[in-house]
Amino acid sequence: QVQLVESGGGSVQAGGSLRVSCAASGTVFSINAMGWYRQAPGKQRELVAAITSGGSTNYADSVTGRFTISRDNAKNTAYLQMNTLKPEDTAVYYCYAEQYNRRRYWGQGTQVTVSS
Repeated sequence: QVQLVESGGGSVQAGGSLRVSCAASGTVFSINAMGWYRQAPGKQRELVAAITSGGSTNYADSVTGRFTISRDNAKNTAYLQMNTLKPEDTAVYYCYAEQYNRRRYWGQGTQVTVSS
C-alpha cells in the first residue's frame, strides 16, 4: 500500500507561480512513476506531468516549458513547479504514484485557481 499526501496549490493571478508537492509513504520502494493529473469542471481528467524513478519526465503539450516536475527519492516526494500560470490551468490537481506492477494510488487532490 502507498499513501499520498498533497500540499501546496492555492490561488494566484495569471502569470504567477505555484508549487504542489506529493509525499509518499508506505511501500515506497515499489513506486516507479509519480505525477499529476488535473481535472477542470466539466472536463475529463488529463495527464499534466510524470516522472519515473530514473528521472525521465513527460509533460502535456499545454504545460511544456511552463511546468517542471521533479522528484526527491530520499524524501519520497514529487514536486510540480508551475510557472506562467494561465486561467486555463485552473483545476483540481491529483497526484498519483504507480508501482512497477502498474497499480496506481492517488492523492486527495489540491485546487489550483488562476485568475485573469
